[in-house]
Amino acid sequence: MPLAALSVVAVAALYFTRPYPDRITRLSFSTAYPALVLLAFTLVTGPWNVLLRRGNPVSSDLRRDVGAWAGALALTHTAIGQCVHLRGRPWLYYVYGPWEHGHRFPLRHDLFGFNNYSGLASALLVALLLATSSDWALRLLGAPKWKRLQRWNYAAVALAVAHGLGYQTQEKQKAHFVAVVLAAALAALLMQAAGWLARCTARSRFGPAHRIDAGDQ
Repeated sequence: MPLAALSVVAVAALYFTRPYPDRITRLSFSTAYPALVLLAFTLVTGPWNVLLRRGNPVSSDLRRDVGAWAGALALTHTAIGQCVHLRGRPWLYYVYGPWEHGHRFPLRHDLFGFNNYSGLASALLVALLLATSSDWALRLLGAPKWKRLQRWNYAAVALAVAHGLGYQTQEKQKAHFVAVVLAAALAALLMQAAGWLARCTARSRFGPAHRIDAGDQ
């Protein structure tokens, strides 16, 4: 419930304060930033437990709940985003139109194409992770396989950050929104680095038999 409330408040605050004239653009914008922040936060919980020397289970309710809301917002943003720039022609996000001459290779390979392909790839990974974020999937796959699958979250977050920065460059977004994306990415990166260093320090101090499970770092 707290995550639901925070998500709704964040989306509503961005939706009602944006100057965009149409609802689709405002919905796309207002779901993008909360989704990215929550995605980045999923990479913080594991290292945080390691730094505090707490037990870090394979799957935790907090990490799963944050991931669920991040996935819901990310997939909502992806669905709405297909209708923002080219209304009714979402395939043109990924291929050049017949009027765009001089492109022998039909798939978009400009900045617009990079932004869309990176966002789509991130959304597909998020959908896969969301679909397997359950006790049933954990029992079916077993902890090692399930954990390897869930580690694709690293790629999902990296692609989401690339997608966000690419669109901000293309649209010449305001500096404070760029700062949000950079801060989320930097926080996840620094926490991951800190967790990794803590694990290395523990192993060097206590030997290879001593292991701190960082989980989904």
